[in-house]
Amino acid sequence: MSRVKSKKYAGVYRNQLLNGDISYSINYKDDEGRKVWFTVGKKLVGITEIFAYNKRSELINKMKLGEDPQLKRKKKNIITLDSVAKDSYDLKENHNRNNKLSRRKFELHITPILGHRDITSITVNEIEKLQATKIKEYSPKMVNTIIGELSTVFNYAIDKEILKTLNPTKKVKSLKVDNARERYLNQDEIKTLLEYTKEDEQVHIFILLALTTGARVGAITKLTKRDINFNTKIINILDEKNNERYTAFLCSDELESLLENRIKGIKLDTPILQDNKANLYDQLKDKVQRILNTLFNKDVTDPKHRVVIHSLRHTFASNLAINGTPIFTIQKLLNHKDINMTLRYAKLAPDSGRDSVKGLGL
Repeated sequence: MSRVKSKKYAGVYRNQLLNGDISYSINYKDDEGRKVWFTVGKKLVGITEIFAYNKRSELINKMKLGEDPQLKRKKKNIITLDSVAKDSYDLKENHNRNNKLSRRKFELHITPILGHRDITSITVNEIEKLQATKIKEYSPKMVNTIIGELSTVFNYAIDKEILKTLNPTKKVKSLKVDNARERYLNQDEIKTLLEYTKEDEQVHIFILLALTTGARVGAITKLTKRDINFNTKIINILDEKNNERYTAFLCSDELESLLENRIKGIKLDTPILQDNKANLYDQLKDKVQRILNTLFNKDVTDPKHRVVIHSLRHTFASNLAINGTPIFTIQKLLNHKDINMTLRYAKLAPDSGRDSVKGLGL
């Protein structure tokens, strides 16, 4: 007869034996999240459900204290996912211009969830759970990129014969990417956001920079005193994605005043928005996303309609298009290498060809 779950005690099971006796067993999850079964003993020798339950609690407590709860197996030397990822990214450091950005994505999105795990024990189900967790906050395209970073590390492990099985990410279905609509803020929403953040100088300046330059988060966090020329009103921005610098313009009086005041006493190469020793990129992403969630994402379930930090870049480009800015100028201001990336904003142009058709005179 198969195990029957106790109705009174969590994790306790009984098994009716052929001789009429009852055997009690328990299960719990080990420190790597795997289910472990343990046979406690038989009823004829005095084992009861409550005894089995207490034994389960004892084993779980030992595990929490770092002890081997069953005292049967020695903990093997594991090779963590993080350690393999470090070797993988280190190897590409001088050969891949996007390596720093890729490493940061891995450390931000994968390390907190799977980084400590033995790379040989990570399952397809766990990767699907990671995917499901990330889609709650990020676009399908971004989630696919995150899983892609994980896949790259697994491929490295296979190449180095650390992993003897197939790459588990290959069994995880990619999310369908729909770029039909890009969420951006209208003028009223922009005013609401700026009003909400004005008491936090760091965040307020970040929002103004994002909305007036379209720069990505990583680029803004790296801006220093050296990158801003108040005479020419030019901001020199490092585009990590394309590994090059490009020009943005300082066209907001409020932003100019805030920046001039903030850079006083700051060293030439210190990031302007650095307030403390915390990782500036992570700090700003967390603070700004919480604000965006509070203001714009209540009851929003479709990821396409959520406002995320990258929506500030879309807002910059969308409002340029709405104001009639030529598409090639928008491409230059966003530092897009492929015009097709910029063409998504063309539909927002106020004319969209109507005046040209009227000009035919027919």
